[in-house]
Amino acid sequence: MAKRKNENRSFLDMWETEYLFTYVKNRPVCLVCGAHVALTKEYNIRPHYETKHQEKYKDLDMTQRRRKAEEMKRSFVSQQTMFKKAISQSEAAVKASFVVAAEIAKSARPFSEGEFVKSCMMKVCDVVCPERRQAFSNVSLNRNTVADRTRELANNLNNQLMEKGNSFVAFSLVVDESSDASDTAQLSVFIRGVDSTLCVTEELLGLKSMRGTTTGKEIFEEVSKCLTEMKLPWEKLVGLTTDGAPAMCGQRSGLVGRVREKMRAENCAGELTVYHCIIHQESLCGKALKMEHVMTAVTRVVNFIRAKGLNHRQFKSFLEQCGSEYGDVPYHTEVRWLSRGKVLNRCFELREEIFQFLESKGQDTAELREQEFLCELAFMCDITSHLDALNLQLQGRGRIITDMYAAVRAFKTKLCLWQNQMLQGNLGHFPCCQTMNMQISTAVFPCVQFAEKLCVLSTEFTRWFADFDAQKCRFELLSNPFAVDVVKAPTNLQMELIELQCSDTLKSKYDAVGASQFPHFIPDTMPGLRTHAAQMLSMFGSTYLCEQLFSSMKMAKTSHRRRLTDEHLHSILRISSVPSCNDLLEGVGGTAPSSRA
Repeated sequence: MAKRKNENRSFLDMWETEYLFTYVKNRPVCLVCGAHVALTKEYNIRPHYETKHQEKYKDLDMTQRRRKAEEMKRSFVSQQTMFKKAISQSEAAVKASFVVAAEIAKSARPFSEGEFVKSCMMKVCDVVCPERRQAFSNVSLNRNTVADRTRELANNLNNQLMEKGNSFVAFSLVVDESSDASDTAQLSVFIRGVDSTLCVTEELLGLKSMRGTTTGKEIFEEVSKCLTEMKLPWEKLVGLTTDGAPAMCGQRSGLVGRVREKMRAENCAGELTVYHCIIHQESLCGKALKMEHVMTAVTRVVNFIRAKGLNHRQFKSFLEQCGSEYGDVPYHTEVRWLSRGKVLNRCFELREEIFQFLESKGQDTAELREQEFLCELAFMCDITSHLDALNLQLQGRGRIITDMYAAVRAFKTKLCLWQNQMLQGNLGHFPCCQTMNMQISTAVFPCVQFAEKLCVLSTEFTRWFADFDAQKCRFELLSNPFAVDVVKAPTNLQMELIELQCSDTLKSKYDAVGASQFPHFIPDTMPGLRTHAAQMLSMFGSTYLCEQLFSSMKMAKTSHRRRLTDEHLHSILRISSVPSCNDLLEGVGGTAPSSRA
């Protein structure tokens, strides 16, 4: 029966000449009217020709009929090609509008910038490739289209993250809050999730607008909504990093306390590990030097020079006349982590020029010229430079918490070295202090005083980073498992750790690929160590991503864009938080044009 059923189902070439039909995409299509029949059988094709077209083509002989069929077939193929080309061009135009919308969002520019970009594109096209003007003209970039594209891109990123979240074996959160230009509190929540292959995903989980109070209760509710919307289970949450504010880190009514209470209610087996932002703690340690009087004096001098336009112009002209290497002094901004060091160093380098300029303006410089103040300024410059170098090491996306902790430990060791060298009068790591030491007598330079400052700073680092020191063994299990004392390791990992340390193959692999890549080579026969690696890789060490997002928010929602809606703001910031354009545009290339385009 099967054989009989499939009889005469193949299209015969003779039907092209006899019935003016061709075969396209597994179905017969009439070359005259473009109609198609359901079955590839002669008794389906012949009636169509006889009832609709035979009267017109009955007088053609076989040669004329064959020529006519070939002519119709060429015309039909040409039409199909043009149709495919039109579809391809339409899809390219839509994808181009998504690309431009993404760039506008990333640069925090108004949606109306799309019209300016379109105008520039058309002018460039007229000069470079005028024959392609229609293709460029098809790219819709009006304000509404760019807004729609931005929202669609953000939704696409959100859907991608939800799909990735289904495979997470462990994830951590970092939470921070800041106010936008309209004084609306914006709560940012970033997630770092790790799947079974130890692949790390680090993205914005949610951005929530909070128009009322921002207590621990409200913050917890918004964080809980983020997890619910993404369908993430509480039992896989292993870490939480905050800026240390009471509403965040409170053990009872703060976010930390409420998250732990929720995890107990959900019968989660694991314990939540909580961290205070490393970068914030490093900044707090620097305040222990108690040398604010130096910064106050420097700030007062800079403000005198730059606050009034005339003074600023005259100072820059004065530096030019002196042939100075520098042309100006920068402002100090408290919220900019590295501005303090730049201001101090510039003022120290230009101290003589600054003194001369202030005296020309009738300002008293006696206090600034004192040796004690200049020595303190030199020490402040050097130690701030070292702290800024550490700060830079701790910044950036994708930073593994073990590497950040290693940087802090290294700095604590450096502090001990500097303290001993300072007591001996060795200023090799303090160039500004060396300069001052050469200008005044060695006996006058307060080495002992500054050694005490370094001791205080070292003590503060030990105190502030106690929570990280408590995790030292867990960090070493990820960064260098072959050097971990098995006795000090968690009981559930001791057997696997012994097998790992006794494996020459794994030791060779560790030496070959390094600590950062080695966790990917831990075999599946050691599930405990793999799970521990996933948990450590998911940990956030700082709130850097949140701070970076808030910087983008300040540019996106300015005093001139106060009416920007929360939905559009959140879409812009979600797009700007993604470093890779490949992830951003995945799955949007063939989207149909917007109805507003």
